Formats: sequence, structure tokens, C-alpha cells
Amino acid sequence: MFSLPTGQLGALPVMPVHAMTQQATRHARRIYVGGLPPTANEQSIATFFSHVMSAIGGNTAGPGDAVVNVYINHEKKFAFVEMRSVEEASNAMALDGIIFEGAPVKVKRPTDYNPSLAATLGPSQPNPNLNLHAVGLTTGSAGGLDGPDRIFVGGVPYYFTEGQIRELLESFGPLRGFDLVKDRETGNSKGYAFCVYQDLSVTDIACAALNGIKMGDKTLTVKRANQSTAQPKPEQESVLLQVQQHIALQKLMLQPGTAATKVLCLTQVVTADELRDDEDYADILEDMRLECGKFGTLLNLVIPRPNPNGDLTPGVGKVFLEYADVESAAKARQGLHGRKYDGNQAVAVFYPENRFSQGDYDG
Repeated sequence: MFSLPTGQLGALPVMPVHAMTQQATRHARRIYVGGLPPTANEQSIATFFSHVMSAIGGNTAGPGDAVVNVYINHEKKFAFVEMRSVEEASNAMALDGIIFEGAPVKVKRPTDYNPSLAATLGPSQPNPNLNLHAVGLTTGSAGGLDGPDRIFVGGVPYYFTEGQIRELLESFGPLRGFDLVKDRETGNSKGYAFCVYQDLSVTDIACAALNGIKMGDKTLTVKRANQSTAQPKPEQESVLLQVQQHIALQKLMLQPGTAATKVLCLTQVVTADELRDDEDYADILEDMRLECGKFGTLLNLVIPRPNPNGDLTPGVGKVFLEYADVESAAKARQGLHGRKYDGNQAVAVFYPENRFSQGDYDG
């Protein structure tokens, strides 16, 4: 048996107890963060997660930052974030889907995580009393917003109401859960939301149709909250094409400052000279009725014309279209706005219904 010479024990390098403990628990104290934006760096990640952990009440190792180390892989857009304690790492598991620099990130255990060993080191599940609402997250039992089919909807204009956003999303079917994230102090929208559809098969269709759509001064980012954007399956393509136009109509009616009505006003389509001759006027009326009737039930068509003495009357040069419903008017606006008429580009805008009914064409 090999024995150490007397008095030589102190010459051996001995790892401090604290360092040995840290090494043994590291696999249970690290979290994986995926889907990072290209602007992320070690400092921004450490600062963000330390702040978030404090905000949700997830710090259990005393005052100070919860994050002690960050390793980032820029090429693959992920990082390993090392927490101070096993319990804090478990609390961080509740942050899956949190918005970091404008995009949701995945938070999960690293591949070297050993559940059996970790169970002997501390709690393996997040504390159920964490204040997730403080950072815009919901618990799994809140409104049905759990699971892999949860959708992140970002880039929502701040002036959009909850009802308007729901109406847009429900173009694909009823929602099982919906949460427009709001500032806890002001109650104002933070510009993003989460939802889950009752029919989970439409999840990818909705993401593909809505992602990248311009809404006012914003561009929507719509994708699964817990994974990269999925593409619709081949058998879903026909459904996707059918909803694209409906989405465009919804988008049109939600533009800021645009009150969608059943009445549409066209300009740059006719001139006063074209309206003076009775036969030409009748032909124009018939052509417009046939063309504009393709978008829905056309109740009324008014094209003001000059007086017999040649004097211009209010509204000359405009075409007014009254449809049976707002959706038909919106469809006509989309189809007619920008169309070329004798080299002129048509302009189509909604017109107040009350003014139209009163014969006021001078708006």
C-alpha cells in the first residue's frame, strides 16, 4: 500500500470545499437559452436574466445577481447561463418563451442535466408562486396558454385594442387562450401578445399568414413561442391561400385613422368632361356597376356629374359605392385602390355613411 511521507500532506494541492461544491452542482445550475437575437452578448444576457429573476421573485440565494457566468455560441444563437444555486436555475425554467431584445427565447435544461442527481441537490421544479406576470409571462394554467402550440405575436401597434387583435387572430378560428401583455403600472399594451388556438392544426397556418404583415407603422412577428418558425404542411397550403385575402381585409380595416364604412369613394377614375354626354355617362355607370359589383352586393352607385349648364356640382370627379356590408367595401378598396384608369392611378378611401345618406358628396 502506498503511503504518504509524514508531513507531506500539506504540499498537495487541495480544492476548496466551496469550489468542489460548485463543480459538482454546475450541471444543475446551468440553463440553456436558445433562439438568441444576433445582438445578444454575455453582458446583456447576464444583466437581463439577473433582472428578470429578481422581478419574478426567483432569487433564493440572497441579494445580488442570480447569474454568475454566461457562455454564448453566436453561430448557433444559444447560450449556457450559470446561476448561483440549483433552486434559482429551477426557477429560471419558468422563463421559457420570455421576450429578450424583441424576440421570444427558449429556456430549458442543458443536455448534460442529470435529473436523478439534481433531485438530491435542490428543487427541480420552479416555485409555483413566482410572479411571472411581472415580466409578461403566464403560468401554464392561465387561459390555456401552455404547450408547444403557444403563439408569440410581436410588433403589435400600441394603439391596437385587445378586441382588434383578437379579431385578426380569430380569422383562423376560435382561441383557447389569449393574453395581450400590458404594463403593470400604466395598463398600456407592451406591443406583444400570446395566444393558443382551439384547433391546434391551424397554428402553423396562422403563423405563416400573419408573420411579416405591415400594421400601421409596425411589422408583425408571429411564430410559435417555444421554437423557430414552422412552415405550413403541403396539405395546409390551400387553406393558407384562402385566408390571405381575409387577413389583408382585416389589416385594412385596422389601419390608424381609417374608419371602415360601407361606402367607398373613388377619385382619379373619371373626369368632368367624360360625364357631360348622356350616353357616355350611362356607359360609365354600367361599366362601374359591373366592375365594382364583383366585390360584393352593391346597393348604390353615385357618380355626380356637371349641371346641364356646364357648372360643376359638389363631388364631380368622384365615384361613390355603397355596399351591403363593411367587408365588401374593404374588399373593393383593396381591389380598386391603385388600379390604373386611362393612365391615372385610382385612389379609394372609406366615406362617412351619414354624409353619403344625406347626399353630401363634397367630402
